[in-house]
This record gives sequence, C-alpha cells and structure tokens, in this order.
Amino acid sequence: MTEVEKPPSGPPQSPDTASYNVAAQAIQQILANTTGRPANAEQNTLVNRVIDAWRRRHSRADPNPILTLIAGYAGSGKTEFARLLSDITGWALLDKDALTRPLVERLLISLGGDPHDRHTDLYLREVRPLEYHCMMETAFDNLNAGTSAVLSAPFVAELADTEWVARLTKRCADKGAEVAVVWVLCDAESIRKHIEIRCDARDAWKLQNWEAYVSTLNTAAGPPAAHITIDNRLGAAFDLAKQASETLLRSRQAAEGVR
Repeated sequence: MTEVEKPPSGPPQSPDTASYNVAAQAIQQILANTTGRPANAEQNTLVNRVIDAWRRRHSRADPNPILTLIAGYAGSGKTEFARLLSDITGWALLDKDALTRPLVERLLISLGGDPHDRHTDLYLREVRPLEYHCMMETAFDNLNAGTSAVLSAPFVAELADTEWVARLTKRCADKGAEVAVVWVLCDAESIRKHIEIRCDARDAWKLQNWEAYVSTLNTAAGPPAAHITIDNRLGAAFDLAKQASETLLRSRQAAEGVR
C-alpha cells in the first residue's frame, strides 16, 4: 500500500517550508474527509500526487504557464503538431474539434443547417464564435490552475484582428501567463493531400469546390501577429517532431525576452 507523505523531520525548517508542510497536511486531511472511507492505496496515491502538484505549483522552480496557439488552415497539420508539442511538454492539449465538434454538429442541425458545414454564413455567424469562446474559456481555466495549454484551431480571423490579439495578450499577462503563436505553413497542394488522406466529412465541400476554397486562402504568408512558423509542406526539410522541439525552445526564449 502506498504510504501518504508525512512532513519531513530533522533540522528546523524555513518559514516557507514549514508553511508548505502545514498546507500539505491540511490538503491531506481535506481529501481524507472527502472520501468518507478508510484510506486505501488508490486514495493515498491521489493524495500524494495532489500534495506534490501543490508544492510544484507554489515553488519558484516552475515557470509561468504559457498559452500556445497552433494556427493554420484546415489540413495544414495543426493537430498533429499540437499533439507532438503536448507530448513533449506535458501541457494540456485543447483541440477545437475534439472539444466542440459533436455540439457544433447538433447545433447546426437544430438551426436547419448541414452538420458538416464550415463555410456558410450560418456557421460563421451563429456557430463559430461559440466554438472559439468555449475553447478559450477552457484554456483560461487551465491557466488559472497554473497549467500551460496548447490550443489547436485555425485562428485565421482572430490573428488578423489586432484588437483580439491585444486582448488575449493582456488577459494572459494579467494572469501571469505568457503567449506564443505558432503558424503551421502549408501550401495548397499539401493541404489538399492532407485533407484527402484524413477523409473527413467536413472537408467534402472544400474538395468539391476546391478552386473556390483555395482562392480564399493566403498560403504564402502567415498572420500579421508575431508568430513562429512551422513548415509542414510536403517535402519539408525537417519533420514535425524535430520542429516541435525547436519551437518549444524558441517560444520560451521569446517569452523570456519580453519579460
């Protein structure tokens, strides 16, 4: 059976360390009272992990949380890169489609639309704003808990809006969090290949109206907001795993440079 941590004994401790141990004991007691059952191995494991997480969160060793936006057009490889970055860092992964897609489809149906619609005024006006609102509020809940988050969504309109970017930056700064934007660069040919491979119903309109769809994309340039670029075009010189590691380093360096 896993033993619950006990405050260390030995030489007198600094006030900070002593305070941590008092708080740890209080947390342990709260969790024990909440269960209403005798301690068991699973409960002890949870208690130990909670106490350890509390200590890490309140120690100065942990850096400020960072909100990383992984942006790009549909089929550019955003989610793949976001997953890699999340795997490397352990940061929470918030993918717009995973968070909202079932609700989006039901909402579109209830509004008399196509559940796979991602291009009409109905979707853009009535549904899309709600998707982004839900995702961003979930991200801020993570930041409030001191947890960094990786967000995967197009963010095309948002990153072109200087006021939106300014509001995001200020809101993060008010929480002591940093912001990094990663644009996944992908040309039209590569996007089409990626879309064809994933064979998703929401891409049907794009493929059926390819020329009209591509005419709305500016694949040659990223957003006007400050960002890091990841090259995910077919035949790119570096694979995404290597680029994920490099992006992590650059985003931290950039954040430290503006402190």
